[in-house]
Amino acid sequence: MPQKTAIVTGAARGIGAATAKRLAQDGFAVAVIDLDEQACSETVSAIESAGGKALAVGADVSDSDQVTAAVERVAAELGDPVALVNNAGVLRDNMLFKMSDSDWDTVMSVHLRGAFLMSRATQKYMVEAKWGRIVNLSSTSALGNRGQANYSTAKAGLQGLTKTLAIELGKFGVTANAIAPGFIATDMTKATAERVGASFEDFSKAAVSTIPVARAGEPDDIANAASFFLDERSGFVSGQVLYVAGGPRD
Repeated sequence: MPQKTAIVTGAARGIGAATAKRLAQDGFAVAVIDLDEQACSETVSAIESAGGKALAVGADVSDSDQVTAAVERVAAELGDPVALVNNAGVLRDNMLFKMSDSDWDTVMSVHLRGAFLMSRATQKYMVEAKWGRIVNLSSTSALGNRGQANYSTAKAGLQGLTKTLAIELGKFGVTANAIAPGFIATDMTKATAERVGASFEDFSKAAVSTIPVARAGEPDDIANAASFFLDERSGFVSGQVLYVAGGPRD
Protein backbone atom coordinates (compact mmCIF):
# COMPACT_ATOMS: atom_id res chain seq x y z
CA MET A 1 0.00 0.00 0.00
CA PRO A 2 1.24 3.52 -0.76
CA GLN A 3 2.27 5.64 2.23
CA LYS A 4 -0.50 7.92 3.53
CA THR A 5 0.21 11.63 3.97
CA ALA A 6 -0.79 13.60 7.07
CA ILE A 7 -0.70 17.33 7.75
CA VAL A 8 -0.14 18.71 11.24
CA THR A 9 -0.53 22.47 11.72
CA GLY A 10 1.34 24.39 14.38
CA ALA A 11 3.87 21.57 14.35
CA ALA A 12 7.10 23.47 14.94
CA ARG A 13 6.96 22.80 18.69
CA GLY A 14 4.89 21.49 21.58
CA ILE A 15 1.84 19.33 20.95
CA GLY A 16 2.08 19.75 17.17
CA ALA A 17 5.70 18.59 17.02
CA ALA A 18 5.01 15.59 19.26
CA THR A 19 2.00 14.65 17.12
CA ALA A 20 3.94 14.98 13.86
CA LYS A 21 6.70 12.71 15.21
CA ARG A 22 4.19 10.15 16.44
CA LEU A 23 2.35 10.03 13.11
CA ALA A 24 5.66 9.52 11.32
CA GLN A 25 6.32 6.57 13.64
CA ASP A 26 2.88 5.27 12.71
CA GLY A 27 3.94 5.23 9.05
CA PHE A 28 2.57 8.52 7.72
CA ALA A 29 4.55 10.93 5.57
CA VAL A 30 4.06 14.15 7.53
CA ALA A 31 3.75 17.75 6.38
CA VAL A 32 4.85 20.01 9.21
CA ILE A 33 3.05 23.34 8.84
CA ASP A 34 3.78 26.45 10.88
CA LEU A 35 3.85 30.20 10.38
CA ASP A 36 7.64 30.16 9.99
CA GLU A 37 8.93 27.40 7.70
CA GLN A 38 12.41 27.62 9.24
CA ALA A 39 10.94 26.89 12.68
CA CYS A 40 9.70 23.53 11.35
CA SER A 41 13.22 22.26 10.63
CA GLU A 42 13.75 20.72 14.07
CA THR A 43 10.58 18.62 13.83
CA VAL A 44 11.39 17.57 10.26
CA SER A 45 14.97 16.65 11.17
CA ALA A 46 13.77 14.53 14.11
CA ILE A 47 11.37 12.65 11.83
CA GLU A 48 13.96 12.12 9.09
CA SER A 49 16.63 11.04 11.60
CA ALA A 50 14.26 8.33 12.79
CA GLY A 51 13.79 7.13 9.20
CA GLY A 52 10.53 8.92 8.48
CA LYS A 53 9.45 11.23 5.69
CA ALA A 54 8.55 14.87 6.36
CA LEU A 55 8.18 18.25 4.68
CA ALA A 56 8.37 21.72 6.25
CA VAL A 57 5.80 24.18 4.96
CA GLY A 58 5.40 27.80 6.06
CA ALA A 59 1.83 29.07 6.01
CA ASP A 60 -0.62 31.24 7.91
CA VAL A 61 -3.59 28.91 8.38
CA SER A 62 -5.97 31.87 8.67
CA ASP A 63 -5.10 33.02 5.12
CA SER A 64 -7.13 31.26 2.44
CA ASP A 65 -4.59 31.68 -0.37
CA GLN A 66 -1.70 30.48 1.79
CA VAL A 67 -3.70 27.43 2.89
CA THR A 68 -4.54 26.53 -0.71
CA ALA A 69 -0.90 26.90 -1.77
CA ALA A 70 0.36 24.91 1.21
CA VAL A 71 -2.01 21.99 0.68
CA GLU A 72 -1.28 21.89 -3.05
CA ARG A 73 2.45 21.85 -2.29
CA VAL A 74 2.01 18.98 0.16
CA ALA A 75 0.03 17.01 -2.43
CA ALA A 76 2.71 17.61 -5.08
CA GLU A 77 5.79 16.95 -2.93
CA LEU A 78 4.63 14.44 -0.31
CA GLY A 79 1.40 12.91 -1.60
CA ASP A 80 -2.33 13.63 -1.37
CA PRO A 81 -3.12 14.52 2.25
CA VAL A 82 -5.74 12.21 3.74
CA ALA A 83 -5.13 12.97 7.40
CA LEU A 84 -5.23 16.38 9.08
CA VAL A 85 -4.52 17.53 12.62
CA ASN A 86 -5.67 21.11 13.18
CA ASN A 87 -3.41 22.09 16.06
CA ALA A 88 -2.27 25.64 15.19
CA GLY A 89 -3.25 28.07 17.90
CA VAL A 90 -2.43 31.33 19.64
CA LEU A 91 -3.27 32.97 22.95
CA ARG A 92 -4.46 36.53 23.43
CA ASP A 93 -5.72 36.16 27.00
CA ASN A 94 -7.39 39.02 28.82
CA MET A 95 -10.39 39.73 30.99
CA LEU A 96 -13.44 40.65 28.91
CA PHE A 97 -13.37 44.36 29.78
CA LYS A 98 -9.74 44.58 28.66
CA MET A 99 -9.99 42.33 25.59
CA SER A 100 -9.47 44.23 22.33
CA ASP A 101 -11.15 43.55 19.00
CA SER A 102 -7.77 42.34 17.76
CA ASP A 103 -7.40 39.92 20.71
CA TRP A 104 -10.74 38.37 19.79
CA ASP A 105 -10.26 38.33 16.00
CA THR A 106 -6.74 36.89 16.06
CA VAL A 107 -7.74 33.91 18.20
CA MET A 108 -10.87 33.24 16.12
CA SER A 109 -8.89 33.51 12.89
CA VAL A 110 -6.17 31.03 13.80
CA HIS A 111 -8.22 28.44 15.69
CA LEU A 112 -11.60 28.47 13.98
CA ARG A 113 -11.02 29.96 10.53
CA GLY A 114 -7.73 28.05 10.30
CA ALA A 115 -9.37 24.71 11.04
CA PHE A 116 -12.18 25.50 8.59
CA LEU A 117 -9.80 26.48 5.78
CA MET A 118 -7.49 23.50 6.30
CA SER A 119 -10.41 21.06 6.50
CA ARG A 120 -12.01 22.49 3.36
CA ALA A 121 -8.74 22.36 1.42
CA THR A 122 -7.92 18.76 2.37
CA GLN A 123 -11.35 17.13 2.31
CA LYS A 124 -11.35 16.73 -1.48
CA TYR A 125 -8.32 14.44 -1.26
CA MET A 126 -10.02 12.41 1.45
CA VAL A 127 -13.28 12.14 -0.46
CA GLU A 128 -11.41 11.00 -3.58
CA ALA A 129 -9.49 8.41 -1.56
CA LYS A 130 -12.71 7.27 0.19
CA TRP A 131 -10.66 7.46 3.39
CA GLY A 132 -9.73 10.31 5.66
CA ARG A 133 -9.08 11.43 9.20
CA ILE A 134 -9.52 14.91 10.70
CA VAL A 135 -8.55 15.73 14.28
CA ASN A 136 -9.22 19.16 15.78
CA LEU A 137 -7.49 20.36 18.93
CA SER A 138 -10.07 21.73 21.34
CA SER A 139 -9.36 22.31 25.05
CA THR A 140 -10.87 21.94 28.50
CA SER A 141 -11.13 25.74 28.21
CA ALA A 142 -14.16 25.06 25.98
CA LEU A 143 -16.00 24.55 29.28
CA GLY A 144 -15.16 28.14 30.24
CA ASN A 145 -11.99 29.69 31.63
CA ARG A 146 -11.43 33.04 33.30
CA GLY A 147 -9.50 35.48 31.12
CA GLN A 148 -10.06 33.41 27.97
CA ALA A 149 -13.39 34.48 26.48
CA ASN A 150 -11.85 34.36 23.00
CA TYR A 151 -9.92 31.09 23.42
CA SER A 152 -12.79 29.30 25.21
CA THR A 153 -15.23 30.33 22.50
CA ALA A 154 -12.91 29.20 19.71
CA LYS A 155 -12.23 25.85 21.40
CA ALA A 156 -15.95 25.25 21.95
CA GLY A 157 -16.59 26.20 18.32
CA LEU A 158 -14.09 23.58 17.18
CA GLN A 159 -16.23 20.92 18.86
CA GLY A 160 -19.24 22.05 16.81
CA LEU A 161 -17.14 22.05 13.63
CA THR A 162 -15.88 18.55 14.43
CA LYS A 163 -19.37 17.12 14.85
CA THR A 164 -20.59 18.75 11.63
CA LEU A 165 -17.60 17.47 9.63
CA ALA A 166 -18.31 13.99 10.98
CA ILE A 167 -21.90 14.19 9.73
CA GLU A 168 -21.05 15.63 6.31
CA LEU A 169 -18.00 13.51 5.49
CA GLY A 170 -18.84 10.19 7.12
CA LYS A 171 -20.33 8.60 4.00
CA PHE A 172 -17.00 9.11 2.24
CA GLY A 173 -15.05 7.09 4.79
CA VAL A 174 -13.82 10.24 6.56
CA THR A 175 -13.93 10.58 10.34
CA ALA A 176 -13.64 13.80 12.35
CA ASN A 177 -12.86 13.89 16.05
CA ALA A 178 -11.59 16.39 18.59
CA ILE A 179 -9.09 16.20 21.44
CA ALA A 180 -9.57 18.52 24.40
CA PRO A 181 -6.31 18.68 26.36
CA GLY A 182 -6.21 19.74 29.98
CA PHE A 183 -3.05 21.17 31.54
CA ILE A 184 -0.15 20.28 29.22
CA ALA A 185 3.39 21.49 29.92
CA THR A 186 4.20 23.56 26.80
CA ASP A 187 5.42 27.03 25.85
CA MET A 188 1.79 28.09 25.70
CA THR A 189 1.09 27.19 29.34
CA LYS A 190 4.33 28.93 30.31
CA ALA A 191 2.98 32.07 28.61
CA THR A 192 -0.24 31.74 30.62
CA ALA A 193 1.76 31.50 33.86
CA GLU A 194 3.61 34.65 32.85
CA ARG A 195 0.34 36.45 32.16
CA VAL A 196 -1.02 35.73 35.63
CA GLY A 197 2.31 36.70 37.21
CA ALA A 198 3.25 33.27 38.56
CA SER A 199 6.39 31.19 38.15
CA PHE A 200 5.80 28.19 35.91
CA GLU A 201 6.70 25.88 38.81
CA ASP A 202 4.04 27.38 41.08
CA PHE A 203 1.53 27.56 38.23
CA SER A 204 2.11 23.87 37.40
CA LYS A 205 1.90 22.84 41.06
CA ALA A 206 -1.46 24.59 41.43
CA ALA A 207 -2.78 22.98 38.26
CA VAL A 208 -1.55 19.49 39.17
CA SER A 209 -3.22 19.72 42.58
CA THR A 210 -6.60 19.63 40.80
CA ILE A 211 -5.76 16.75 38.42
CA PRO A 212 -6.84 13.26 39.55
CA VAL A 213 -3.77 11.49 38.10
CA ALA A 214 -1.60 14.02 39.98
CA ARG A 215 0.70 15.09 37.16
CA ALA A 216 0.85 17.59 34.33
CA GLY A 217 0.15 16.34 30.84
CA GLU A 218 2.91 16.05 28.25
CA PRO A 219 2.68 16.69 24.49
CA ASP A 220 3.06 12.93 23.94
CA ASP A 221 -0.20 12.34 25.86
CA ILE A 222 -2.01 14.28 23.15
CA ALA A 223 0.03 12.70 20.34
CA ASN A 224 -1.11 9.26 21.56
CA ALA A 225 -4.75 10.30 21.34
CA ALA A 226 -4.24 11.69 17.83
CA SER A 227 -2.55 8.45 16.83
CA PHE A 228 -5.63 6.51 17.95
CA PHE A 229 -8.04 8.71 16.00
CA LEU A 230 -5.93 8.54 12.83
CA ASP A 231 -5.53 4.78 12.97
CA GLU A 232 -6.95 2.59 10.21
CA ARG A 233 -8.88 0.68 12.89
CA SER A 234 -10.70 3.74 14.28
CA GLY A 235 -13.11 4.13 11.38
CA PHE A 236 -16.22 3.67 13.55
CA VAL A 237 -15.25 6.48 15.93
CA SER A 238 -16.38 9.86 14.64
CA GLY A 239 -17.79 13.13 15.93
CA GLN A 240 -16.29 12.53 19.38
CA VAL A 241 -14.57 14.90 21.81
CA LEU A 242 -11.95 13.18 23.94
CA TYR A 243 -10.88 15.04 27.07
CA VAL A 244 -7.23 14.20 27.72
CA ALA A 245 -6.95 15.94 31.05
CA GLY A 246 -5.89 13.41 33.68
CA GLY A 247 -9.47 13.01 34.89
CA PRO A 248 -13.10 13.49 33.84
CA ARG A 249 -12.07 17.02 32.93
CA ASP A 250 -9.48 19.56 33.98
